[in-house]
Amino acid sequence: MHTVPGIKVLYFGTPVVLITTRNEDGTPNIAPMSSAWWLNGNAMLGLGNASQTSANIAREGECVLNLPSSDMAAYVDRIALTTGRLEVAPYRAEQGYRTERDKFGLAGLTEQESELVSPPRILECPIQMEGRLVKAHSFGDERMTAFEVEVLRTHVEEKLVIPGTHYIDPEEWDPLIMKFCEFFGGGQPVHTSRLAGGWQMPHTLRKLSVAESAAA
Repeated sequence: MHTVPGIKVLYFGTPVVLITTRNEDGTPNIAPMSSAWWLNGNAMLGLGNASQTSANIAREGECVLNLPSSDMAAYVDRIALTTGRLEVAPYRAEQGYRTERDKFGLAGLTEQESELVSPPRILECPIQMEGRLVKAHSFGDERMTAFEVEVLRTHVEEKLVIPGTHYIDPEEWDPLIMKFCEFFGGGQPVHTSRLAGGWQMPHTLRKLSVAESAAA
């Protein structure tokens, strides 16, 4: 038996990505998001056009995709309701968003120099992927963009790699998962999410906020 519940958001369970980019003044920005998938050596990132990260990727053509482990949920949640934009859209302000340019400091994370791109990696993240923009694809109602990014170099914590191979041990790697706007790890909830409260909003704004709320 199936039902038609009219669910609010289609986040059935995807990995959280902390995207690092450079702002127009050269300072680093971090955006937590989970609308991402990979195929071969490329990644597709779904972002709202009003986000600071979208502007940074479009302008600079570079980013780093940092994958946090499940025990890093608290770090991610500290910057969940912040944006690097100097002007906060009214509907986002109503959700509790505020401007924050020092997201590394707020989250308690550490900058790590990248090797092939300008944005820094996040030291605490076990997996880091330096990327270069290949193409931007408009989709939906044109308020969102899918950024096609080529992964140039991947950095993986040694304990996650099967000795003597180039493969990650799936039993060692426990990614932070965003499932219906809540944080999960190992199939269990690991931390409450501030984003979940943002879904108490008019239906007309929910669709846009899916991409933007976690891509500030």
